[in-house]
Amino acid sequence: MVTQNTGGEVGGRSTGLFRTKSIEQLIRDTEKPDTKLRKELTAWDLTVLGVALIVGVGIFTLTATTAGNVAGPAVSLAFVLAAITCLLAALCYAEFASTVPVAGSAYTFSYATFGELVAWIIGWDLMLELALGASVVAKAWSLYLGEVIGLDARITIDSFQIDWGAILIAAIIAVLLIRGTKLSSRVALVITTIKISVVVVVVVVGAFYIIPANYSPFIPPPVEDSSSAGVSESLFSFLTGAGNSQFGWYGLLAAAGLVFFAFLGFDVVATTAEEAKNPQKSLPRGILGSLAIVTVLYVAVTLVVTGMVSYRELAGDTSTLATAFDIRGITWMKYLISYGALAGLTTGLIVIFFGGSRIIFAMSRDGLLPQWLAATGKRGTPVRTTVLVGVVMAVLAGVFPIGTLEEMVNIGTLFAFTLVSIGVVVLRRTRPDLPRGFRVPLVPLVPVLAVVACLWLMLNLSVETWIRFVVWLALGMVIYFTYSRRHSVMERRSSVKL
Repeated sequence: MVTQNTGGEVGGRSTGLFRTKSIEQLIRDTEKPDTKLRKELTAWDLTVLGVALIVGVGIFTLTATTAGNVAGPAVSLAFVLAAITCLLAALCYAEFASTVPVAGSAYTFSYATFGELVAWIIGWDLMLELALGASVVAKAWSLYLGEVIGLDARITIDSFQIDWGAILIAAIIAVLLIRGTKLSSRVALVITTIKISVVVVVVVVGAFYIIPANYSPFIPPPVEDSSSAGVSESLFSFLTGAGNSQFGWYGLLAAAGLVFFAFLGFDVVATTAEEAKNPQKSLPRGILGSLAIVTVLYVAVTLVVTGMVSYRELAGDTSTLATAFDIRGITWMKYLISYGALAGLTTGLIVIFFGGSRIIFAMSRDGLLPQWLAATGKRGTPVRTTVLVGVVMAVLAGVFPIGTLEEMVNIGTLFAFTLVSIGVVVLRRTRPDLPRGFRVPLVPLVPVLAVVACLWLMLNLSVETWIRFVVWLALGMVIYFTYSRRHSVMERRSSVKL
């Protein structure tokens, strides 16, 4: 079934909360001179951007703490479960990105299939994921900077603390992205090479210190302590009355939901669609290539770390990759890992920053946010949205104490993955005529499996994460109905037609 809007374009609805933009209109909007992005990224550039984010944000922080507190040696299996979910979603992203080569990722895809209201919800959701996620990574970068230079990257004035390290990296990356996407990709390539080398050294050196007995029990028995029950336990555990999600099978499932954070990055590659030279081919290769590389690295690292020491020695909130080497007396590796973590967080921050600015750019161009934000500079980059993200990140990371937001980021991303997977099936039915550079195999089976896997991981996130997520979405709905709906480009076009 193909719908027609009043303007005669295939695949669009021009009125109502669920008005959609036709694919043709989405592509035409990218050609406006004052909001046009420069096309200069290759498949290699996109793969580098994906790996740059995926390897770093999670591998240096999540592996040890998740093993020590949630899953034990089975954390490696948790990474496999998360990777399978990502693969299913990545196939759907690859088809969408090659069919609709427009900035905005899941936001733009939703606008073309589900309509404006759903697109706003996804865009609002992704803004939380990327903007606040960048702030958290900036604070982590500042902490590692302090370890490397031997100086606290924070200053205290009376009782007011300013994290100058986080502010510094926010400013540096903002300038880098404003100067051009290609330059940012080249910088990311150099730093990514450094951190991948560190990860390989971790695996090779650590492999010589593996004690097979540390893998037993592979799935530790569940903890009987009920103090972790309530809003801190996973929603699935809460609904089934398990009491907590520490170790055992519930712990394994909860760990898969947690380590999913470590795979974020391939979806950000989709936000570069408008800046790719040959999006029909380069986007699928960049998305699937980056995911394949990091899955191998993650499983190898987790097997090494949990084999070097007992998972019990990794318990607590301060465990990192370096902890295992410290326990085994390999102190020189601690410093190497700190340098690798600093490099990893730097490239991760570049890509998160990049993705956040492109989401806001796409929403501003559509009028759901102030349109003046969508203007591009002489180098074909969205200067104003980049500066905005930089200022917000610098304020949040530099002034406010921000706790870990991995779960909050996860639930938002999984929600976006779910809609993208459904959207592939919808667009196959409504626009079978569209040229697709990549096609998801076994439709609708693969998209359905992707939806089930994403919803399953969402169920294994904590109750308090669900509560915060609902509150954030409610705030977004208020903004949509008080501002965005009236200022939408689609609203103005429909008014002119009427």
